[in-house]
Amino acid sequence: MKHIAAVLALLILAAPAGAATIEDVRKAYEAGDFAVAFQDARPLAEAGDIKAMTLLGLMYRWGDGIDTDTDEAMFWLRRSAEKNDAEAQLALGMIYLDETAGRFDYDEGESLLRRAAEAGLADAQFNMGLLRAGAFGNPPEFTLAAEWFAKAAAQDHAGAMYNLGVLHLEGQGVEKNAVAAAKLLGAAAAKGNPDAMLDYGVLVFRGEGVQQSEKIGAQWLLLSAKRGNVIAQNRVARLFAFGKGVEANAIEAMKWNILATRGGRGDPELDTMLSSLSAAEKAKAEKQADAFKPVETKVK
Repeated sequence: MKHIAAVLALLILAAPAGAATIEDVRKAYEAGDFAVAFQDARPLAEAGDIKAMTLLGLMYRWGDGIDTDTDEAMFWLRRSAEKNDAEAQLALGMIYLDETAGRFDYDEGESLLRRAAEAGLADAQFNMGLLRAGAFGNPPEFTLAAEWFAKAAAQDHAGAMYNLGVLHLEGQGVEKNAVAAAKLLGAAAAKGNPDAMLDYGVLVFRGEGVQQSEKIGAQWLLLSAKRGNVIAQNRVARLFAFGKGVEANAIEAMKWNILATRGGRGDPELDTMLSSLSAAEKAKAEKQADAFKPVETKVK
């Protein structure tokens, strides 16, 4: 579960003149001034500010300006969760569901997650969808998964849009509908989801559920590949090798094939096809692959 900060809608408590308010804490936190945020959040949390408790718990959880301390994180998050703060319920639930945190308790984690989801928190609804889709070895209940994903997708949650789109594409838990799938995957892709960029690119390339365009489909695949998606890198390598949606370019094809292979997506057919390149061309492709740095993924 990625680190959540921007979704904290912090309350402003009455405070003595000159004292930091919870809004001051929030601004310092979002600006990355964690030392100031921690210093000012602690007294507010100790005075009973629910949102300050949540933020303090998150800072201990992720080591923002302080050493990571799961016990302290759980202490503050539990106090806030007991007062029905959905953000705290989500964060505490995810600690219980994190098998690497040493506090694994599936039942407690799911219970907290459900409370946050039922309170309308999109990230919690998304994660409830994952649980119902078969996470932790649960028997998949795709109808329930789709319902939770739909709730989060209605709040523009990119991950939920993507997963609901895949369910529509495969006809699991919802009707098989390429048009609905393309709409959801396209929306998730536009928000920066690399997996959605890949799947939407394939749909556009083939003209499934959306107007067909090899050129536009290739552009979406390239966006995904540049963000490090190895399947997209393999697809892009093939596009450049065969000149589909892009101008044929053997060096580009080899570069993306090298990157995909390094990521575990080997392609013997492409290896054979590109083996005829000259030593200089191969060296150029290798150099470009070595210099490659994935574009940072920023999901809106």
